[in-house]
Amino acid sequence: MAAAVANGDGPLTTAHPGRRAPVLRRHTGLPLLGAVPAVFLAVFFGWPVVALVARAFGSAGGPRGHLGELLDRDDAWSLLGATLGQAAASTVVTVVVAAPIVWLVARVDVPGSRVLMIVVTVPFVLPTVVVGIAFRALLGVGGPLGFLHLDGTLLAILAAHAFLNVAVVVRVVAATWASLDPRAEQAARTSGASPMRAFVTVVAPRLLPALASSAALVFLFCSTSFGVVLVLGDGRVRTLETEIYTQAISYFDLPAAVAVSMLQILVVFAVVLLIRLLVPARPTSRTARAAGRVRPHGRGWLPVIAAGLWAGAVLLGPPVVLVLRSLRPTVGGEWTLVGYRALDVAVNGQTPLQSMRYSLVSACWAALLALVVGLLTALVLTRSPRWVAGVGGVVTLLPLGVSAVTVGFGYLIVLAGVPSVVSRSPAIIPVVQALIAIPVVYRMLVPAIGLVPDELRAAAATLGAGPLRVWCTVDLPLIRRALGVATGFAFVMALGEFGATGFLTRPGTVTVPVLIGSALGKPGAANLATAMACSVLLGAVTFAVVAMVEMLRSVGEPDL
Repeated sequence: MAAAVANGDGPLTTAHPGRRAPVLRRHTGLPLLGAVPAVFLAVFFGWPVVALVARAFGSAGGPRGHLGELLDRDDAWSLLGATLGQAAASTVVTVVVAAPIVWLVARVDVPGSRVLMIVVTVPFVLPTVVVGIAFRALLGVGGPLGFLHLDGTLLAILAAHAFLNVAVVVRVVAATWASLDPRAEQAARTSGASPMRAFVTVVAPRLLPALASSAALVFLFCSTSFGVVLVLGDGRVRTLETEIYTQAISYFDLPAAVAVSMLQILVVFAVVLLIRLLVPARPTSRTARAAGRVRPHGRGWLPVIAAGLWAGAVLLGPPVVLVLRSLRPTVGGEWTLVGYRALDVAVNGQTPLQSMRYSLVSACWAALLALVVGLLTALVLTRSPRWVAGVGGVVTLLPLGVSAVTVGFGYLIVLAGVPSVVSRSPAIIPVVQALIAIPVVYRMLVPAIGLVPDELRAAAATLGAGPLRVWCTVDLPLIRRALGVATGFAFVMALGEFGATGFLTRPGTVTVPVLIGSALGKPGAANLATAMACSVLLGAVTFAVVAMVEMLRSVGEPDL
């Protein structure tokens, strides 16, 4: 999935490198199709962000007046440095942790590679609050690594960020490495270069663009991380994201929260532009992939086993510990199912199982909405002039990069000024959840649409088929797998959304991630057991959906 975020960013086709899909100027319905996602993003994303800007400038008396004073008063510049510093450190740790797994995926032909990709992908789409609980169980008192006393420290946050984002580096860099023609490396080896020198001089330079784009994406995700910092930071580690939440919810200091939000939006916009510059356009070659992977034998199995053990420890360690702690929530206590029995016990009029049911229904609507908007966006931009596609690519990435807390805070401002029939609508939460999934759906569908041969479309049109019938009979059958994969990822991303939803839930519409965060904030072993049981349940649903998504992908299909 993360590879799709980095790869399918423009209207270049992957079937014919460097060739753009034709601009369909004769289809007068194209602007009308483009109006749907444009209006959706303008209303449900642009409006809350603009409301934040208006509140910042309106209550701060101008851009250089009270706004700057608010930033100085709240020590926002120090928080900016701390946020960027932890994001940079998290990125470095993620790259180091992912390196052996990248080699294993890209270069080694071993059984179970599909299972490995499922295990790699699951952490990225796990709810951040679940990841936070898993690492507290791993690093906290009584955990396997509790003797390191890392709970509540910056190092715990760096480790959790690496666990969350390892899939970004693995999918982006491994896809590039597997698609490289191995003959250049083999020529260097034939000329006497050692394996390390051949890698450094031949392979590494060609991997740098992919590494840079994946690192930029990881930096973006870590700089806007909320659930992990909130759960693991224990109030001692502060970032721009947590400061927005603290000022808006704990102190109800709206001007200060808006000022910090404005600063974060500027940072995110700068990173998004950087990603656009770093993202490589690189088609996947099945021939190169097959030739570049090798099946180990003899001593060659030793590094494979070592890399496999490393991947297992990194990717399976936290979830396994979480499952065990959900059965034994107190240190030295008895094994019990009390947390799972509490799933049917009402808290504030809603049981955890009812929250799960509501979360599943809401995520389904969000996934459907994200699929419609993302598909229309992909159809329009792949048939638009290059400059339009470039601008559209930046705009569609912004909802994924702009802080969920910022968006949720913007919704608070907007909903305060609309009729209650709108502000209390059950559609609000699915819409907010869909916002973070639309960029991923779009970037998964662009490469799939680019693989559809233009000759087939032209032949169908020559036979008298209209644009809609051409799409239904030619495009749809060829991209149906990509549609299924995109819908699955949209579902799990919506299911785990925590930052913005936490601002908007009310009795009867509490999602499971919000319920987990609320249970963690309450004292008592019973609340902790309930939070861990809910986390295991949410993680199991996420794993099942990701497994189905991976099974949808056929062998040799472009890496999504």
